[in-house]
Amino acid sequence: MIAFGPVPSRRLGKSLGVNNIPDKVCTYACVYCQIGRTLRMEIERRAFYDPKLIFREVSEKVNEALERGEKIDYITFVPDGEPTLDANLGREIDLLRRLGIKLATLTNASLIWREDVREDLLKLDFVSLKVDAVSEAPWRKIDRPHKSLSLERILEGMLEFREEFKGKLVTETMLIDNVDYGDEFERIAEFLKELKPDTAYIAVPTRPPAEPWVRPAREEVINRAFQAFSKALGEDRVEYLIGYEGNAFTFTGNVEEDLLSITAVHPMREDAVREFLRKANADWSIIEKLIRENKLIELEYEGKKFYMRRLKSRETR
Repeated sequence: MIAFGPVPSRRLGKSLGVNNIPDKVCTYACVYCQIGRTLRMEIERRAFYDPKLIFREVSEKVNEALERGEKIDYITFVPDGEPTLDANLGREIDLLRRLGIKLATLTNASLIWREDVREDLLKLDFVSLKVDAVSEAPWRKIDRPHKSLSLERILEGMLEFREEFKGKLVTETMLIDNVDYGDEFERIAEFLKELKPDTAYIAVPTRPPAEPWVRPAREEVINRAFQAFSKALGEDRVEYLIGYEGNAFTFTGNVEEDLLSITAVHPMREDAVREFLRKANADWSIIEKLIRENKLIELEYEGKKFYMRRLKSRETR
């Protein structure tokens, strides 16, 4: 299936997906990939589908959705492999422009050092780049890149792209357990400071990964990354993507649900939690209850207490 959705996305609102790469042709063999192990590792761009076929299938899906009264915020290239391997990507973008809907892609950025790839991506309204690591050892352990790829060239390509791109640029950093990150978060933060993404997302695996040993990073590790990225970019430009549905920051009147919704996106400092409770006419016993029920976790960073929603994999069932 080439076109699917639309599906809800916190980054993109209602997104209609375009699967422009067959399962599973990729430049990486990420240990956490939810699609499974890479079947064919390639780095040379080639044609996979006729652009007219993609346009026709996406058009049909758009029309079906609109007839049902559904809103589509973005048409997103999010295939079963790396979207920029598609030599026809630029042509497909040009055709889909006719539909009058914003266009996006989620890419691992492995080919962004190529000028033709950057030219294609510049045509989009929204681009998400993977930045799992900026050092060789964690990059090779987590993303398992094609042997011909150069991390240095990829990082340089991202910075070159940023200089020209006028749309919304975000990054995504996937954190997993059993990785010694050392000072990698500070290194990533320095790179992000130069890249200047509109939002830097911190993610953990939420679906069965390619390798059975992969687990989500612990809350303490996630919080450490958040603090390092926030120091470089500002707290308002760093968010979690840790698998919770719902509209964070929507105050529904249910204090517990609202707190869990917010802390699934941002850790909240103790003073912010107390102010939140004051406005909601609630007391600290709610926090104690959520901690007791294993839904909320208390963390300490640089002498201050933070509260974060516990990962689903560690909540009491």
